Amino acid sequence: MKKLSGIYLVLDPSLPWDLLCKKVHSALKGGVSILQIWNHWNQEVSQAEKIDFINEIKAVAELFHTPVLMHEDWQLANKLELDGVHFDVVPERFDLVKATLKDKYIGLTVGNNLELVSWAEEQDLSYISFCAMFPSSSVDSCEIVDQQTVVNARRITRLPIFLSGGIQPENLKELSQLPFVGIAIISGIINADDPENTVRQYLTILENMKN
Repeated sequence: MKKLSGIYLVLDPSLPWDLLCKKVHSALKGGVSILQIWNHWNQEVSQAEKIDFINEIKAVAELFHTPVLMHEDWQLANKLELDGVHFDVVPERFDLVKATLKDKYIGLTVGNNLELVSWAEEQDLSYISFCAMFPSSSVDSCEIVDQQTVVNARRITRLPIFLSGGIQPENLKELSQLPFVGIAIISGIINADDPENTVRQYLTILENMKN
């Protein structure tokens, strides 16, 4: 598997699906590298409807050769042959999860606890994602991460590091000194009138930060 990097788009399936699919297609045209389907469904949505929606997203992503990860629900991800799973917390019986998802991407949300970063390194996960770098209504369950924590994390792990939480084109440059390979975005892209152009804005800023 190739190492993940770039713009990581998290989809909120509680939004209207027709509009969401159009915006995903636009964002993929702009250069999104990874999709994650947030486990944030409306209560009335059946399992069959979830599967139909996920397969629709998967079909769009395949047009752009973009991996699709499921949030938390590793059994559904395995059933639908998605590319991996992202966990906000370490699941019970992780040994079983890891064995089931062999050759798939497994990512983990981390905060200021470097012991969790060390655990992710020991387990040889695919990546870690620090949440939240800035306050955000989309990730109100995350603590605010001290930038020094990200710097310290690079000293104890070789895993790809993503940053997430409240990242906008206007504040992205504030992260320029940190060791990361990509950023995870929810509302900053999906709520945009033109997701394709917004993704390109993020990518341009990221490229300029390297120089």
